[in-house]
Amino acid sequence: MFFDTLQSSPIFFAGTATVLGLLVGSFLNVVIHRLPKMMEREWHTQCSELRNEEAPPPAASYNLIIPRSACPSCGHQIRAWENIPVLSWLVLHGHCSHCRAPISPRYPIIEALSGLLSGLVAWHFGFGAITLAALLFTWTLIALTFIDFDTQLLPDSITQPLIWLGLLFNLNNLFTSLDSALIGAVAGYLALWSIYWMFKLIAKKEGMGYGDFKLLAAIGAWLGWQILPLVIMLSSLVGATVGISLILFAGHGRQAPIPFGPYLAGGGLIALLWGKQITQAYLSF
Repeated sequence: MFFDTLQSSPIFFAGTATVLGLLVGSFLNVVIHRLPKMMEREWHTQCSELRNEEAPPPAASYNLIIPRSACPSCGHQIRAWENIPVLSWLVLHGHCSHCRAPISPRYPIIEALSGLLSGLVAWHFGFGAITLAALLFTWTLIALTFIDFDTQLLPDSITQPLIWLGLLFNLNNLFTSLDSALIGAVAGYLALWSIYWMFKLIAKKEGMGYGDFKLLAAIGAWLGWQILPLVIMLSSLVGATVGISLILFAGHGRQAPIPFGPYLAGGGLIALLWGKQITQAYLSF
């Protein structure tokens, strides 16, 4: 009965996807906060091994599940009713229930963004396997966006599986043909790799990270090589606009790095939803 309603009612299906997106957004907050810390711990361990130093004492388990979420100020463990996406933050007026320390509004923003985009994806694609794949793609782009904003890193543990998943989903031509997906993965990587080396040879410094190459390769693997020029154009346009705005209005230094991953992710999401229409409109114009 429930699945019949999902299939027959686009509004109900989109609403269900929105609720699911809110819940996933809560988990994405954990990924965005903890994954860079987990990577840093792993790097410290590897550096100790390379220097033949005595291994540090084993630390308490720290992953995406353990320990339970807690207030960073007082250590109060977050109870279930305090972890309801968006609603709990509003009820608590953005403060810890125990010590009244402020809770960043970014947490409900990410939850709300995940929910809204999930509903939009479900409405756009309708009931079917393609929507489940598109939701996974969207959630991953959200996580990568905020990790890159925070750390200027695009973790291999996310970007590399995303490339392979894109190829696997397109075995049955879900978003594009397998040939197009495979060429898209290669072309996406090599496009930014070439720009990277051209910039480095001319300016004698690095202009972007290898994570950007892998992210564009992943977008190509999901959506095909034909969509890559649109993604690059959109991400470059938005990135340049934001960068200039930060310099002019926010006092952002010209030499300070600006992550490019969020703009690639934004371009990929636009291409996922409206790429074919934009391309066709441009060609007809």
